[in-house]
Amino acid sequence: MSHDDLDDVWRALANPHRRRILDVLRARPRTTGELADALGENRFLVMQHLNLLRAAGLVTVLAEGRARINHLNPVPIQQIYERWVGKYQGDWASALVGLKRSVEAKQDTRSKKNRKA
Repeated sequence: MSHDDLDDVWRALANPHRRRILDVLRARPRTTGELADALGENRFLVMQHLNLLRAAGLVTVLAEGRARINHLNPVPIQQIYERWVGKYQGDWASALVGLKRSVEAKQDTRSKKNRKA
């Protein structure tokens, strides 16, 4: 999946209903009816959201007889992590270390002033 393909994933994740569906599927695969029951939502609405999640590659469907079992596909989320979060994680850690050092230096300065007083 290219970075351009991740646009569909971002759009799918932008909706809180779809994120809730993914949260429920994270626990275990479910049928559409089970998802609707777990979320307390209309089955038709859940089906609409599932269609968008499938198109984005976040959900896969396995047919078992007449039932359609929805499975979470975490690969696109991992790709977002690798593309966006992972690259900035080191920068964030460095910034936090710098902040920690700055705060500690100020505390040391205050401690020295208090001892002199």
